[in-house]
Amino acid sequence: MSSSCGNPTAEQDELMPRRLRFDRGKDCIKCKVNPGKIVIRHAIYCKECFTPLVTLKFRRTLEPWINAHAGTSKRPKLKASGSLVLAFSGGLGSSVLLEMVHKTYFAHELPMDGKPRGGTNHPRTANVWTSCVVCYVEVCNGFSESHDRTEEMRNAVASYPKFDFVPLRLEYAFDESWWRTINTIGHDRSQLAIELGKDGLYTEALRLTPSHDVSPVDALRAYLKSLPTQTAVSNAVRVLVRLLLLYTARSREASHLLLGTSLTTLSISLISCISQGGGHSILEELQEEWHSSIITKDEKKDAVRVVRPLRDVTMKECSIFVWWNSIHVVGRDRQIRAIAGIPGLTKDFIIGLERDYPSTVSTIVRTCAKLEPKSASLGLCILCQRPIQEGLNDWKSRISIRSFSDARVVPDLVYLPTPATLNSTDVATASNEHPSSIATYLCYSCCTMLTSRGNRASKHTPPGVTPTDQSPLPSTLPLWVSANLAQLGGQDNSLIISRKGELWVRAPQDEANQREKIADFLLDSAT
Repeated sequence: MSSSCGNPTAEQDELMPRRLRFDRGKDCIKCKVNPGKIVIRHAIYCKECFTPLVTLKFRRTLEPWINAHAGTSKRPKLKASGSLVLAFSGGLGSSVLLEMVHKTYFAHELPMDGKPRGGTNHPRTANVWTSCVVCYVEVCNGFSESHDRTEEMRNAVASYPKFDFVPLRLEYAFDESWWRTINTIGHDRSQLAIELGKDGLYTEALRLTPSHDVSPVDALRAYLKSLPTQTAVSNAVRVLVRLLLLYTARSREASHLLLGTSLTTLSISLISCISQGGGHSILEELQEEWHSSIITKDEKKDAVRVVRPLRDVTMKECSIFVWWNSIHVVGRDRQIRAIAGIPGLTKDFIIGLERDYPSTVSTIVRTCAKLEPKSASLGLCILCQRPIQEGLNDWKSRISIRSFSDARVVPDLVYLPTPATLNSTDVATASNEHPSSIATYLCYSCCTMLTSRGNRASKHTPPGVTPTDQSPLPSTLPLWVSANLAQLGGQDNSLIISRKGELWVRAPQDEANQREKIADFLLDSAT
């Protein structure tokens, strides 16, 4: 017996037919002829239409940034002002980038008659860049569980004869010989060292050590081991790799540095950057024109444009492009790829989000592209070479605890340039003092990376150094930190590195402090 008195047949006919989604069809939505092979954001494409689609996204993102100055023509002639540097990691995105740059801009095939179209002097036959260099940064010496893969990357790049392969190593950031090859300015090349993992980072804790005392590999491992958290380690490696690529591009007079960052990877880096306090430089994470703070006389002052041509191509599209075009992907080391901390958690979240809601990943990038910093920038960070937020120290002083009631916790939480033995009265005085700190020259993300709380940091003793209880063991900083500090010292005369290995800090004083210091030498007005 039916529970309804209506006519079931009539009610079924009155129902509106459900609208079919694009991925429910069988034919490609672009050519309308071939059967579909892949679904991208509810749109289905065939194999013949997919490759031109990815190429169009690639060129649409890259070509507006090639010319140094935008012209009035709708289709201007593409001619860069310098050479090209490609960052290659052996992963999925960089392999796709290498193939597309080679086929689009360097693999010029002559017609069947052997003569170039338009003549030998026609602009069509000229290359956009004068030359192209592929850089690979090997990070095996920073992690004991990984091995050297430089030769594998060299063999992968060898299939592109018009590209030159330049191997780099992560320890070059602490290598004086490498720094001398890419930097011709006559600054003191002594390395700065400071105890990491403690708040303060005061200039009185800095130590100038000759670079030949510790090998670059030992300096790199000591630097990574002194960082307090796993998140700080992954962020430090990312900063070192980025600066090594940028300084290499500048030394080769390159106008562009291309990264194989896909849409999925870019979303991961944006969320991770904001989570680690890098929101002020979120635009540099999307598109960056890098000016080095170390200026030389015989060097071009043009900025190095860091472009991500695959920022509109998802990881799924890159995988299908590699499969259908038979591109060899070397891959990354499993230990290095499985990053712990905030980047690892962000990667798991974004990949799961892309699998369930494909359009949400592109929304993250579009939303971050609309963000702008509220305050102006005070300059560039001496460690990561990105803008420093204005009023950062005042904001940190309002939200941070700067005094401690127990003298035993002071050596573990903050480095104060005071004697080793402190009593209860000295702790309050020492914790309230604010001497000069290199945190003034650091962005919030780098300052958090060096001083965040964690139980990972441990004392690392370099070869030939005997630790003592009275003197903390400092960790060597990258070579460009001392060069940037010397450059800043020459500009505002606040911090100067002398040739004898001394660090001088100049701070302005008011009239009352100056009168108090020379009060014993002043004559009484009555006399």
